[in-house]
Amino acid sequence: MRVSDTGKSAKEIKALTDKYMIETYERFDFITDYVDGNYMYDDENNSYLDFYGGVAVNSTGNRNPKVVEAIKNQVDDVIHTFNYPYTVPQALLAELICTTIGMEKIFFQNSGTEANEAMIKLARKYGIDNYGEHKYEIITALNSFHGRTYGAMSATGQEHNAIQNGFKPMVPGFSYGTFNDVESFENLVTDNTIAIMLEPIQGEGGIIPATPEFMEGIKQLCDKHNLLLLFDEIQTGWCRTGEIMAFQHYGIVPDILTMAKAMGGGMPIGAMCTTSKLAKVFSMGAHGSTYGGNSLACAASLAQIKELLDGEYAQRAKNIGDYLIKKLSSLPNVKEVRGKGLMLAVEFLDIDALSLKKKALSKTLLTTAVGIHTLRLVPPLTITEDECDIASQILNESINELSSNKEGAE
Repeated sequence: MRVSDTGKSAKEIKALTDKYMIETYERFDFITDYVDGNYMYDDENNSYLDFYGGVAVNSTGNRNPKVVEAIKNQVDDVIHTFNYPYTVPQALLAELICTTIGMEKIFFQNSGTEANEAMIKLARKYGIDNYGEHKYEIITALNSFHGRTYGAMSATGQEHNAIQNGFKPMVPGFSYGTFNDVESFENLVTDNTIAIMLEPIQGEGGIIPATPEFMEGIKQLCDKHNLLLLFDEIQTGWCRTGEIMAFQHYGIVPDILTMAKAMGGGMPIGAMCTTSKLAKVFSMGAHGSTYGGNSLACAASLAQIKELLDGEYAQRAKNIGDYLIKKLSSLPNVKEVRGKGLMLAVEFLDIDALSLKKKALSKTLLTTAVGIHTLRLVPPLTITEDECDIASQILNESINELSSNKEGAE
């Protein structure tokens, strides 16, 4: 629905949002009227180059034609049934995901945080069923982010910010090691530990990739203490980092894996994958989801994942990512460019990232800040080199303007 369909002005639509919505987001000051490919358009048909990608969701571009077609076709048959009858899209999607990434079983959810809740529950139940009621503790990483529900929020290693502040006490049983420091994790292992839970690349923590040495050390630590290895690939999964799944960079297969974001092409869907052995822990009634795995979301996901695989988007993310890294590295005041594929961050020496995000927005480039001096770029994997040039030029102009304003103020 566009503004012109409502009989209201853009100003009135914004006013309704301000009046009725509980706001926990800092809004961009425009209405997304429609989207197409790598661009968003407001009600006056101004275009915005999308290097935000719906927070790494719209990996095959905004409103990908094959995903749209799959949704339209599925609406004519089944939208939702719940999970008692078998459904075609769910069966086909389960097969495609498991065979593609080398897992054996899958459970569908509606989001990333729900998928992580399922992973936490499965790991804990496995520990308690096999070792006794004390065996439920999970070690995660400082500066991690696993979601906003209580289990996922408690697993998130950010105790002193808005994610946990005001919501305590957290769910017990979590401790936090230092990312890329195996010894700090080993020091936290106790007789009660059942698992280690990690993002292969920390997203909200500032786009921090795990080092190969760290991943290998964590794998050895899990083997030594008979711990489960859990990977949160909500943001890194499905070609974003230059591999189909980010764990493939390291040659290490987790016991349990979660995914969401890019797998739905814009439809809300998440999933947890695991082994047949661990899946048996979830007996009838042990876990469930009313909407999880509904036919419409699964049909969209099936089209999205086929498009990602058939179009070899993992290799495209690597190639375009390498190009974009070079462009970003040449910007003024850059301290570091880091990440893999098209999951990138630019950390600046003395540029305020929030101010830079706003300045770039005024020049119709969409980005986001993930730290005081760090800008995150997760564009659609359909982004072109020409569009990388445009984004880099806008950032360059924005940085220079912010620097000039700062010097003038001094």
